[in-house]
Amino acid sequence: MSKNLKLLAIDLGAESGRAMLGHFDGERLGLEEVHRFPNGPVRVLAGGGKEQRLHWNILHLWSEMQKGLGLAAQKGSLASLGLDTWGVDFGLLDAQDGLIGNPYHYRDSRTDGMVEKAFSVVPREEIFAQTGIQFMQLNSLFQLFAMVQQNSPALEIARTFLTIPDLFNFWLTGRKVSEFSIATTTQCYNPLTGQWAGDLLTRLGIPTHFFPEIVPPGTVLGDLLPAIAEPLGVAPIPVIAPACHDTGSAVAAVPAAAANVAWISSGTWSLVGSSVRQPVINEQSLAFNMTNEGGVNQTFRLLKNINGLWLVQESRRTWAAHGEELSYDTLTQLAAAAEPFKSLIDPDYAAFFKPGNMPERIQAFCDQTGQPVPSDKGSVVRCALESLALKYRWVVEKIEALTGLRQEAIHIVGGGTKNRLLSQFTADATGKPVITGPVEATAIGNLLTQAIALGEIASWEEAVQVVKRSFDVETFEPRHTPAWDEAYERLVKLL
Repeated sequence: MSKNLKLLAIDLGAESGRAMLGHFDGERLGLEEVHRFPNGPVRVLAGGGKEQRLHWNILHLWSEMQKGLGLAAQKGSLASLGLDTWGVDFGLLDAQDGLIGNPYHYRDSRTDGMVEKAFSVVPREEIFAQTGIQFMQLNSLFQLFAMVQQNSPALEIARTFLTIPDLFNFWLTGRKVSEFSIATTTQCYNPLTGQWAGDLLTRLGIPTHFFPEIVPPGTVLGDLLPAIAEPLGVAPIPVIAPACHDTGSAVAAVPAAAANVAWISSGTWSLVGSSVRQPVINEQSLAFNMTNEGGVNQTFRLLKNINGLWLVQESRRTWAAHGEELSYDTLTQLAAAAEPFKSLIDPDYAAFFKPGNMPERIQAFCDQTGQPVPSDKGSVVRCALESLALKYRWVVEKIEALTGLRQEAIHIVGGGTKNRLLSQFTADATGKPVITGPVEATAIGNLLTQAIALGEIASWEEAVQVVKRSFDVETFEPRHTPAWDEAYERLVKLL
């Protein structure tokens, strides 16, 4: 076993990207952020100048990734590199492997109405039976179906479909494959056959020839191409596919292996779930609109995607645009001082999905549902946080019903753990202990997968012990009161 091994995780999220250097001494894993850069949607005029389209600035991200790689290499010899990103979005390559246009952002409006239109071709029950994935208009399946409906010329010339991390891995290594965890997010994959859902895709008019080979997390994709490595002064290190979906990597860093511990990967999205050995695809999971996404160590993540701290992030952006720049800590303090349970929202209400004036939308929801309208920032943020905690309870109860296992505790990882008020609300709403940490779970899970692929960590059981030795956690005990039960009943009615 090597000492002082240096591994690089590149983690791209919806708000920012970073290059995280992992230092592994055989017992503990340390983290060093060597580069951070902003990320976000870019609006571009389209449709004959009549509409705005939402894209990712993919070349900016590619440039910043290379900068991070170069800075990491200055710290010493790297053993490997792994990349993870958000799910569902993709790029299409032509016959010469050129990228066809800028990849769309999952919040782009071209998928409006596409879920219902797809159901008119293939019934909802059949789509779920073949994919086991939660229905959301942002899924790759509905993005591709929208392209079919709009007669997109890109589909005519496309030869390869690559999700965002698969695209970057191709640019890093020259290998065109799709990693298992990210492939499952597309709703184009059949977890029962272990292959792309060819029958479903054909019935929806989506080409099947351009979907690549699927490889498991931990696959060594190949060495970094010389054209990338040499200008940056980097040795030809192996590029390893971790769980390329960021949530898959985050869950890999949860320091608990028990099946009766639920987890929440908390950030822009809140992904609430439990790890299972087999996908749960039945009438009940369909009714709950749950999802079965791929994980590490031959597991699936039975979960639900919830519009998480996006509600607060977008509110903060709105207030900043009006000249009131407030930190997240300040907004949380205002929320803590606000009146409890004044108003509640369904965090996944359709109007909350797209960028825009989130405080106004929250106020409109409360008004339309006959509730007091939150009139100040603290009330708006408290409404969002209490509603999130109560929606977590709803999801955990559904997981218990589907698995037959009582979830004894909830483990929260990711950047959302910094919001201690939400963590306490979650404990209070669910009546379960909440353990938070590590914050940098996505990068940690990425690095652990690399270390296992290199033979530096023997198993995932050992990886859990590495996390426990390396990172602190905090426990929030539930202060469950009848008021939370009453609020929960109100939320269920809103749902």
